[in-house]
Amino acid sequence: VWRQADRYEVPRIAYINKMDRIGADYFRAVKMIEDNLGSEVVLIQLPIGVEDSFRGVIDVIRLKAYEYQDDLGEKFITRDLEQLEQKQAEKYRNLLLEKISEYDDAILEKYLEGHEISPDEITSSLRKLTITNKLVPILCGSSFKNKGVQMLLDAVVNYLPSPVDIPPVTVTNLLDNVETSVKADRDGPLCALAFKVAGDPYVGKLTYFRIYEGKVKTGSYVLNSGKNKKERITRILRMHANHREEVEEALAGEIVAGVGLRETVTGDTLCSEDRPVLLEPMDFPDSVIDVAIEPKTKADQDKIGESLMRLAEEDPTFRTRTDPETGQTIISGMGELHLEIIIDRLLREFKVNANVGKPQVAYKESIKKKIVNETTFDKQSGGRGQYARVIIEVKPLQKGEGKRFINRSNPESVPREFAAAVETGVLEALQAGVLAGYPVDDVQTSLTGGTYHEVDSSEQAFKIAGSMAIKQALAEAEPILLEPIMDIEILCPEEYVGDVISDLNARRGRISGFEENRDSKIIKGSVPLAETFGYATSLRSVSQGRASFSLYIKNYAEVPESKSREIIAKRYGLPV
Repeated sequence: VWRQADRYEVPRIAYINKMDRIGADYFRAVKMIEDNLGSEVVLIQLPIGVEDSFRGVIDVIRLKAYEYQDDLGEKFITRDLEQLEQKQAEKYRNLLLEKISEYDDAILEKYLEGHEISPDEITSSLRKLTITNKLVPILCGSSFKNKGVQMLLDAVVNYLPSPVDIPPVTVTNLLDNVETSVKADRDGPLCALAFKVAGDPYVGKLTYFRIYEGKVKTGSYVLNSGKNKKERITRILRMHANHREEVEEALAGEIVAGVGLRETVTGDTLCSEDRPVLLEPMDFPDSVIDVAIEPKTKADQDKIGESLMRLAEEDPTFRTRTDPETGQTIISGMGELHLEIIIDRLLREFKVNANVGKPQVAYKESIKKKIVNETTFDKQSGGRGQYARVIIEVKPLQKGEGKRFINRSNPESVPREFAAAVETGVLEALQAGVLAGYPVDDVQTSLTGGTYHEVDSSEQAFKIAGSMAIKQALAEAEPILLEPIMDIEILCPEEYVGDVISDLNARRGRISGFEENRDSKIIKGSVPLAETFGYATSLRSVSQGRASFSLYIKNYAEVPESKSREIIAKRYGLPV
C-alpha cells in the first residue's frame, strides 16, 4: 500500500497503534518505517509510558503532555512536561526543526540565529512538506482505548491536504471534446465521481460519490455523462461508521451516498446538464479466474440470478455468464480470494444455497494465420427455403486488441440488414472456440462478399451462415490457446532469494528484474496464472513465512503445446 501511495504521490501521516500491548516499541517501529519503506520521517509525538503503563502522548511541537485519566480515553488533561520528558521532547523538536529547515529557508534562518520558532510556524511549514511528500509526520496511540485518537484527527486536519490543496482534476468537456480542469469550487457546475455501489437492506441501492466541483441537492436531477442518462437523487446521506445522517445538499470536497441512482455504476461521472464532462474512466482489468456455481433447489435458482446481478452491480471486476456447452452459471473474478469473498457473501448475506466448483483459469483462444472462408447455407424443405452465402476473412490481431467485425461487402451482394445478421452470428460463435470451447479473442473478422436470394434469404439464414463460416475458418487458421500471464512482485529477505527464484522457475515463471529494499529484495517477473494456485503456501514454506507477493494481470499469451494438449484433454474429460 505504501509503494502504491508512492506511485500515485499520495501524501500521508503514520500512526503507530497498540502502544499499550506487550512488546510495543515506538522507536523500533519508527526505524522500521525508515528502513523498510524508505521515507523521511519526523516524530511529532512521543509516548508517555510503555506497554501496560502507556497513559498518553507528548506533543513535540507544543512541548505539552496529554495524559489520559480513564481506560476509555474519554478524559484527558493537558499538562506541562516533567524534567525528563522536557529533555527528550526538546531533543526530538530540534531534530524536527533540522529536517524542516532543510526545505524551508525562513525556518532555517530563525533556527540558525537562535530565534524562537512558534508551534504555528512549525505546523504550517510541516503541512506544506507533508502535502508535497517531503516528510511523513509520525504519531502514536492506542485506538482500542481511544488514547491518541483525538490528536490523530487533529493531525489529519493540520497536515493532510484538503480538496483545495490538491491540483485541479482533468476532465473532458463533451460539448467540444476538449480537456479542461475542475477545481473545488462550490459555486461551479456539478462534477462528481461515483466510486462505489452498495446494496442496503433499508434503502436499496446506495451510490457513493465524491464531489469535485459544485453542489447537489436532494430531489435534483444530474446527468450521467458516460451513459447520457438523466438521474434523480431522491436522498443524500452522509455516511458515518455506524449510522448515517440525511442531508439536504452536499458541496464540493464532500463524499456522500445518493439514493435513487438507477443506471449509475462504479466509475461513472455525474455532472450538470449544461456542462457535460467526463472524468478519467477507471480501468477494470479482465477477470482471470472462473468458478462454476449451481443452485441446490428450484427456489434458489431465481434467488441466485438476482443475487449475482446485485453483486455485479457493486463490483465491476466481478462478472457472471452462462456456459453455452454445460448450461452452468460461471462467475469470474480477479483471484481466488476475490471469488471466495463473493461466494461467502452469496451464502451468508443473500442466503443462497449453492454448490460451488473448484476455481478454474479463464483461458481464451485465438488464431495464428489469416484465412478466407466461403460458406453457403442452403436448406430447402418445401415452400420457402433458407439460403445465404458469405465470404469472410479472419486474421489475428495484436495481443489485447479484442474482437473486431468489419463489413467490407457490397450492399448489392449482401444487404445491410443481412450483414448485421452475419455480425451477430460471428460474434455469438466467437463465444466458444473450436479447440476447447473457450471464448475467442484478438481476431478480426471481415465480411468481404456473398450472395442472397430474393425469396429464400433471411436474417436467420445469414446469421447461421456467419456462424458456420467463422467456425470453419477458426479450425483452419491454426487455433491456439491463450492463458492469463500475471506480473508478480515478491518481497523477500536476501537469504531466501535463491529458493524463491528456483520455485518460480519451476512454475514457468520469468524473472525480469530486482529492486533493493534495505535488507530485502523485490523480485519482479511474470508467471502463468495456472501455476499460482496454492502459491501463498509454497512461498511461506520456502521463506519461513517471511516473503510476501502480489499479482496483477499483465496480458494473455500462447500456452505451450504440451500444456495445451493437457488442458484440452481435461476440458473434455479425456486421458492426459
